[in-house]
Amino acid sequence: MPFNMSLVPDDLTNLKDDMVAFVEGQGMRRFFGYVEYEEVPSIMWESGGNPDGWKDFVELAKASGAPFVTMHSWMLKREDLDELLQRISSLEYSNDEDMEDARWLRTYVGKTGFAQLGWAYQGCMFLFELSTEWYDRYQRLLELSEDFGGIPIDEPDQDDEP
Repeated sequence: MPFNMSLVPDDLTNLKDDMVAFVEGQGMRRFFGYVEYEEVPSIMWESGGNPDGWKDFVELAKASGAPFVTMHSWMLKREDLDELLQRISSLEYSNDEDMEDARWLRTYVGKTGFAQLGWAYQGCMFLFELSTEWYDRYQRLLELSEDFGGIPIDEPDQDDEP
């Protein structure tokens, strides 16, 4: 689960830029990719409320001899939000509150809501994640739409093709 605290800004773009500069300043390289922590042995970094804890994370990666860190960030695009709105509006079990939450997210189009840093050490991924409150809401609504959305009946399944 991503690290989240009330001091997290609504847009992580500047923080992401700071992360890039700091990692490069440490003489390390960046590998652009997302680590699915549920798929590989992983340990999440606990910052203990320190908003600059990610710097300690990067310094530890360097001290461990990691030649690079993985880096991923996610920005809300209008297309993503439009798709979410469409999915929620077509849900059989949707409610007005969920739709209103999704519309509320329009404020955050073009903003970065999630950042992840990682490095591998002895077969384990060490991860630092930071998310905004609105990103967490987006993820909740996305999961809701996937859980109750199912597969559209009017679209042919790939198995049905000759």
